[in-house]
Amino acid sequence: MRLMLRTLGELSITCGVVMLLFCAYLLWGTGSYTEHHQELLKRRLAESIRQSKVAKKLAKLDLGDAVGLIRIPRFGRSFEYAVLEGVEPRHLRKGPGHYPGTAMPGEIGNFVVSGHRTTYAAPFNRLDELRRGDEIVVDARAGRYTYRVSSTEVVDPTHVDVIAPVPDHPGRRPAKAMITLTTCHPEYSDEKRLVVFGVLAGTQQD
Repeated sequence: MRLMLRTLGELSITCGVVMLLFCAYLLWGTGSYTEHHQELLKRRLAESIRQSKVAKKLAKLDLGDAVGLIRIPRFGRSFEYAVLEGVEPRHLRKGPGHYPGTAMPGEIGNFVVSGHRTTYAAPFNRLDELRRGDEIVVDARAGRYTYRVSSTEVVDPTHVDVIAPVPDHPGRRPAKAMITLTTCHPEYSDEKRLVVFGVLAGTQQD
């Protein structure tokens, strides 16, 4: 009996250590992966902008390409992520992803971006801190676009109307440029989706 208890105790300790290591990997190891790809995406975006200026036209975007840089002043100067085209898991591991088929930065319609809240550098971890009037700045290939937060809501994952050209009104024709940011809610869970809406407030063309 004593040997059995000792064995069970050792197994419990081992399992606990393995779980701690796994959690550490999810929180910090995945972040290193994202940071590496973010550096690559930012360099490629800078090169794409340079080439577009030389050619005087925007190059076609493919899945995985950088769409622009997103900055949120409320989160401090260090908050800067390259947004890439695509929202499949392989895309979101590298950074926030733009929903293909939704508007591009500055365009009339809904520019929709999704990002992780906990793992893979957790770019949208603090999304719940945003308040009405906060700025969301997107530096894209054609210029800089400043949006201001207009509202937030929590929805079920199946409620996809939030990414419509006019959020929550599918089929309605858009009349203004908007941004929608989505992430899991609550933290460490994918039971719901936290959604932040913003409206274009300023444009600075290159």
